[in-house]
Order: sequence, then structure tokens, then C-alpha cells
Amino acid sequence: MEVREYVSYRDRLVGACSKAIVGKEKEITLIAVCYICGGHILLEDVPGTGKTMLFRAFAKASGGSFKRIQFTPDVMPSDVTGINFYNIKTGEFEFRPGPVFADMILADEINRATPRTQSSLLEAMAEGQVSVDGVTRRMSPTFMVAATQNPIESYGTFPLPEAQMDRFMLRLKLGYMRREEEMGVAIRRDTNDIIEELEPVVTAEETLRLRAGLDSIELSPVVLGYVMDIIEKTRSDSRFNIGSSVRGTIALCRTSRAYAAFSGRDFVTPDDVKTLAPYVLAHRLHYRTAAESGQAESIFESMLNEVPVPTEEPFAK
Repeated sequence: MEVREYVSYRDRLVGACSKAIVGKEKEITLIAVCYICGGHILLEDVPGTGKTMLFRAFAKASGGSFKRIQFTPDVMPSDVTGINFYNIKTGEFEFRPGPVFADMILADEINRATPRTQSSLLEAMAEGQVSVDGVTRRMSPTFMVAATQNPIESYGTFPLPEAQMDRFMLRLKLGYMRREEEMGVAIRRDTNDIIEELEPVVTAEETLRLRAGLDSIELSPVVLGYVMDIIEKTRSDSRFNIGSSVRGTIALCRTSRAYAAFSGRDFVTPDDVKTLAPYVLAHRLHYRTAAESGQAESIFESMLNEVPVPTEEPFAK
């Protein structure tokens, strides 16, 4: 697999999404990293920062079917997965698929759903399948969930449990635009119209082919050792009650490979790992106190800087 194919793939997605979402090239790249790795992403930020718009644009550019689920406390699991209903005309039960059966799912304000409804996404995210009344149905091979939540508002919300948080490959915060970017957006035409005009720039077949080729991106023993140094630090550091899971280790290795490929390299460097680590690991850790949970990023960055970065060259064969 040629790395230029990954670079072209990234450039097309970033270019298309940037027509609608201004100044978020890094964030779009990270969503592309998650998508090419077959993972799911948590978009966490205050309202009005473009979380929904960003993923809508990405779904259009990737060419997959798109469904949005607006979570509220009264949403039931069957509203997500679908139900078997009795068809009077045929005299038989038929399955009516829920919105989860799409390529791209936007789980809007997922922390407003009850734990039972939140867990209805768990099997689909973890195993790529949904079981309803004893029948298992497979999801699309390019199935991806992007869940949004407001980390500040707590009234009427149900915090995601650690097991659910661990299913998200990346957690991403968008932040506000720069002054000049926001001024431009304020006077241009409606973003919804721009998104509707977007055309697919990649195909599912291309995505699956490049996904299969990620194993060819070199991850040297030195870099793998650096990954394990970070993981073991999360498990031994007194600032955390619970460190990273094995799933976090796998996710960090895989996303680092994708990030390296998108950067035009066929090998992973320690800088790739250090760049991805906060997005992959910070949300998987159980912090010692609630106050520390609110400062997760700064605490994780502090811990990450304490892990020695290998300087041996080269990192590829």
C-alpha cells in the first residue's frame, strides 16, 4: 500500500469538509483517523462549536448513509435498534430497523439518554452487530458512531459509564474559531446549504482497502515500547484510580499508524504517539477525584510529559 494513497484520502476529506467547517483541519484529520481505523468518536464541547455540523459534513464527504438520533430521557432502546411489529396484511412479524442501521450515526447529546438506552449502542459499537428478539443483524462495514455531549451541563443528564467511554476510540473537543474565521462565517451563507451541496470524495471500498493496509505501517519495537511506557504510567500514577485498558493500547497503536500514513510516512514516530495519546487515552482513565476529572486534559498532559520520549533513529527498517 502506497502512503500517497492515504495522503490523498486525507486531503480529499479535509478539503471537502473545510468548505463547510472553517479552521478545523486538525479535527477533521482526527475524525478521518478514527474512521479509517474503524472506531467511534466522542465530540465533547459546549453548544454552538459546530460538533453536529462537522460530523454531518464528514458523513456527506465520505459518501455513507447518515442518521441522526436526538437523545432525550424518553428515548427507548427500541427507538435506536428497531422493533419487530405485526404486519396485519401478511400476518407475520417484520423487523423495522432503527436509525442505528446506517453507515454514519450522530448520537446527539448521548448523555441525555438513560443508561439503558445508552447501552443499546454498546453492542453495535463493540461488535458491529445488533440483537433484537434473539436475531443478530450485522452493521455496515463502515459503521461509525459520533456521539456529542455537553461536558458542562449536568441537569437531566446521565454520565457515560467507564465501559461506554472505553468504546470510543477518540475523544475530541473542537473549541471556538479564531476571530477572523468566525467573522467570515458570520456573514457567509448558511452552513446547512453548504453541507447539502457537498459531494462524496471517497468511497466505502477505498476506506476498507486503506483500513486493511494499516498493518503495513511500521511500528518499531522502540515506538511500541514508548506506547507501553505511557500505558503503564497511567496504571501506576497516583493521579488515576484506573489506568488505560488493553483496548486503549490497541487504539493508540492503530491510530498512530493511521496518523503516520496520513502524514506521508510508512512508519510511526514517537511524535505520532504523543500527538494521539491525549485523544485516545485521556477519556479512558478514572481520575482520583471529581475535581480532577474536570481537569483531565491538563493532568494527562502533565503525566505524558513525564514519560521519556525515545530518540533512537531510525524508527523504520
